[in-house]
Amino acid sequence: MINIAVLGYGTVGSGVVELLDKNRDTIKKNVGEEINVKYILDIRDFENDKYQEKIIKDFNTIINDREISIVAEVIGGATVAYEYTKRLLQSGVNVVTSNKELVATKGAELLKIARDKNVKYLFEASVGGGIPIIHPLLQCLEANNINEIIGIMNGTTNYILTKMKNDNISFDVALKQAQEFGYAERNPDADIKGFDTCRKICILSSLAYEEEIDPDNISVKGIEDLTLEDVKKAEEQGYVVKLVGFSRRNNEGSIEIFVEPCAIEKNNPLANVNDVYNAILVNGDMVGNVMFYGKGAGKFPTASAVCSDIIECVNLKSDRNINLREDRVYIGKPELPMLKGTNFPIVGE
Repeated sequence: MINIAVLGYGTVGSGVVELLDKNRDTIKKNVGEEINVKYILDIRDFENDKYQEKIIKDFNTIINDREISIVAEVIGGATVAYEYTKRLLQSGVNVVTSNKELVATKGAELLKIARDKNVKYLFEASVGGGIPIIHPLLQCLEANNINEIIGIMNGTTNYILTKMKNDNISFDVALKQAQEFGYAERNPDADIKGFDTCRKICILSSLAYEEEIDPDNISVKGIEDLTLEDVKKAEEQGYVVKLVGFSRRNNEGSIEIFVEPCAIEKNNPLANVNDVYNAILVNGDMVGNVMFYGKGAGKFPTASAVCSDIIECVNLKSDRNINLREDRVYIGKPELPMLKGTNFPIVGE
């Protein structure tokens, strides 16, 4: 039996616990051993919860238990989660996570610790939720030089832009609908101001170009000031507006990267990614364009990716340890053609 712990019992954490329980027999058959959630760490009380006997409040219980070989960190943020993750890796425990903020800001440091301690720090769920992207990028496309990444990486903003275009409604009305349906948080700033997309394009670009990229150095523009008139101007010219994370390595070797609402021609497959769905287009020098599409968030899609990393740790299917150069690279914003009469860069052509 493989004993693991889950840090955080929110949407994703509860999804991980439920998934491992519900699919226990299938996972045991595929892995060869049972994966047992021994501890769930959360500071809150969960009366009458099905897994109440597993819930604890003291992190030291986990780090002092030698039976725990894998921990799923789904707390979020880069404070407590950073402290716990660092201590676990230094203690020789494998850690998997969906925490995009932590991976984007402290990923290189944590990966180095994992490498030095001969353990895993895996984060498939940090970018595309349930969309497999990191594993394919690192392994399935490893024979390629990655030229460019263009991604619709935030379901909240994509839902808002879809509703503005299809239902002819304003940003404020579309945002309110997103909040009513649970697609947007009460405070939606991380989504609508582009910070969430920024963290995700940083993670993918760091892996693709093997350079540490600092989110604070990137040009980020959200959709909060977008008007219905802006969306219509693009549509009249045969384009769709999407919040895009974009990166490429230029001929001089520098990385060009930004997050901004962009114009995408209607016949481009990215233009037809609607509602809360995400899509990431990766261009490799040998394979050309490859697109990864699916639900980029949600309880079970994200939990599925976390559990995939847990299984990878159990199976030791990969001995990969990601190496990022410690010196953070110069980052510039690319010069792209602009859509006539708008402030939208044209991407994907």
